[in-house]
Amino acid sequence: MTRPLVLPSNEPSSIQQAVAIIKSGGTVVFPTDTVYGLGTDAFSEAAIHKLFEIKERQSNQAIAVLIGDPDQLDLLTENMPPSAMALARQHWPGALTVIVPRKAGVPEILSPTPTLGVRMPDHPAALALLRATGPLAVTSANLSGGANTTTAGQVLAQLVGRFDLLLDGGTTPGGVPSTVVDMTGPQPKVLRQGPIEIKTGDS
Repeated sequence: MTRPLVLPSNEPSSIQQAVAIIKSGGTVVFPTDTVYGLGTDAFSEAAIHKLFEIKERQSNQAIAVLIGDPDQLDLLTENMPPSAMALARQHWPGALTVIVPRKAGVPEILSPTPTLGVRMPDHPAALALLRATGPLAVTSANLSGGANTTTAGQVLAQLVGRFDLLLDGGTTPGGVPSTVVDMTGPQPKVLRQGPIEIKTGDS
């Protein structure tokens, strides 16, 4: 298989190359505060479809969107519940994904329901990329059902030849996928408990 381009994540020129690849519909792997993520343009259905192919993932599984600034939320959701915004302000940037109503025009391929998982990661390389590209559709950089990847070597072991660029940031500081909380109902509902502990009833 063809080895993808691997660049250091802390170099501005690496981020520039990643932005160019994203804008051309390509896919980039980058470190986050939890695990390595595989990302592409959140507003391109064709690009998002590549994520499912790369991971060998079922198309009915949702893909979250990562943002580099809370201001980017307006591109993704409308009528975000105040409780969701309060929870986000408390834990962002960080390992918390909130499920919110999906805005009209955001690709439906991201979720089988009219909702969307959104997160702002706490990692300098991820934030630099996301602030330059805008929202990215991101899933863990591993084969579906495979082990989470916390190093560039682990990513290549599973996905070599399947994506365009790998931003190597060393070992990710977390290693456990984010906590996921559904904020679309009357009460928060924890769908996946991760690094951030959210108790039912928190807002």
